[in-house]
Amino acid sequence: MRRAAFAIAAGAMAVSLAACGSAAESGDKKSDSGDSAAKGDNIKVGLLLPENQTARYEKLDKPLIEKKVKELTNNKGEVVYANAKQDASLQNQQVDTMVTNKVDVLIVDAVDSKAIAGSVKKAKDAGIPVVAYDRLAEGPIDAYTSFDNVTVGKTQGEALLEALGDKAKSGQIVMMNGSSTDPNAAMFKEGAHSVLDGKVKIGREYDTKEWKPENANANMEGAISALGKDKIVGVYSANDGMAGGIITALKAAGLKNIPVTGQDAELAGVQRIVTGEQYMSVYKPYPQEANVAAEMAVALAQGKSLDSFAKDKVDSPTTKGIPSVIVPVVSLTKDNINDTVIKDGIYTVQEICTGKYKAACDKIGLK
Repeated sequence: MRRAAFAIAAGAMAVSLAACGSAAESGDKKSDSGDSAAKGDNIKVGLLLPENQTARYEKLDKPLIEKKVKELTNNKGEVVYANAKQDASLQNQQVDTMVTNKVDVLIVDAVDSKAIAGSVKKAKDAGIPVVAYDRLAEGPIDAYTSFDNVTVGKTQGEALLEALGDKAKSGQIVMMNGSSTDPNAAMFKEGAHSVLDGKVKIGREYDTKEWKPENANANMEGAISALGKDKIVGVYSANDGMAGGIITALKAAGLKNIPVTGQDAELAGVQRIVTGEQYMSVYKPYPQEANVAAEMAVALAQGKSLDSFAKDKVDSPTTKGIPSVIVPVVSLTKDNINDTVIKDGIYTVQEICTGKYKAACDKIGLK
């Protein structure tokens, strides 16, 4: 686990160095969008995030992107922010408003990757380049950064099999996937199935509407009722928020020691890992992803090339060869909390080990 954490740190350093040099290396070359005139540091970046149910967006992504934009523009760049609160129609309106207000570039984490396509085209037609952030939106996207989402699902599946050990063949698991409108959810599912299929019986599987914990809780109650308490040996949960709802349902049914996966390394998820209620989460180094998005946005707004640091290319259903940076992930368990979320400054030990978690923290050496 130490090696994995080091790999992430090394990757973050590499991207950071690339980011520092990219403006100088890029010169005044225009971006592939062709519409963005060369600008100075007085740029306006529109930031559209999808929801506020998941803690990461308001706590991490937004302030990290704001900080990096300021850093890259000598404190002259402005970030205009809007959160869609899981409403695709509202997000389309927010894009329209930002186009009307003539932002220089958009960073969009889409609620619905298909529904946003028309708004992306409106921005493009207005000469505003668009960075797809975390989720690959459809439409004429200029750049994309996210994590390797199939690998996220594989990481979750592998961790669940490790936790189950010999129990993998003795019962059934429940799969709680994310929202069907989120393209990442399909990739998480693909990765998880590639590991779990044939190794464990999947008793029930759900696509969870809007990723909401309460919907995951209701689905889990239904699975327990349908399969029986003594048949469930583990739960694949696509993220930490849903894991919380799932664990509540398991507790209410009197079920203990059922390994549950997660993703996002939310504080509540990390605390559940400390106590053993949740087996793991996927830690995604948000500072690296946010920094890349800000670097892409500033470069595009200033009419510069992304070639110096966006080395990958990805295809969406509507656009081929999108310049991309894919960020690595790591499996977070109680064994490597120090080497991941604490080392990277996401949380302090004091934030994790509050009153009721202190004894459990002491037990695993988290001090």
